[in-house]
Amino acid sequence: MNTTSLTLPPTELEWMLPTRGRVGMCALIAAEAAIFTIFVVAYLFYIGKNLSGPMPRDVLAPPFFYTVCLLSSSLTIHFAGRALRGGNVRSFGAWWLLTVTLGALFLYGTASEWHRLIYRDGLTISTNLFGTTYYSLVGLHGFHVVVGLVCLSAVMAFTLFGAVKREHAERLDVLSLYWHFVDAVWIVVFTVVYVIGR
Repeated sequence: MNTTSLTLPPTELEWMLPTRGRVGMCALIAAEAAIFTIFVVAYLFYIGKNLSGPMPRDVLAPPFFYTVCLLSSSLTIHFAGRALRGGNVRSFGAWWLLTVTLGALFLYGTASEWHRLIYRDGLTISTNLFGTTYYSLVGLHGFHVVVGLVCLSAVMAFTLFGAVKREHAERLDVLSLYWHFVDAVWIVVFTVVYVIGR
């Protein structure tokens, strides 16, 4: 019996380098995570060191609804990417639009909270240490949400004009990484500001 006919050729694992866009986005996220870490540590360091009011427990209420909106947008952007990889541009557009809407709702919630804090409660960035660290940390996150929404809205516009195709899925997955980062950072900010800080 010939045993050579029973042996299988060795299989080689194919390893591919990640795309330049994915590497670049991961580098950006790492740098941004370091910046957020500094702001979070500063916020934690100054908790309870106010010499004057208002204090966090007096003016802050956890924005549960808007938090659910933002965290849900991570799911919708995932479904959008999956739809585009499957070649369903119409479904992609619907999920992507829902992502933009949820992100905009979150931003509206942040703006409403700031309006109340400034005009009703008298808390500004220069009121006390709490005001300085609160507006710096939440504002930094809000800025990242705005940048993300601008990018997502641009993609939505291209989608409406029929310029987004299945072959763009990898690029939009890279953009999705940024949005997932923004959502993950909010979990940390929410915990620090609305749970530990109160």
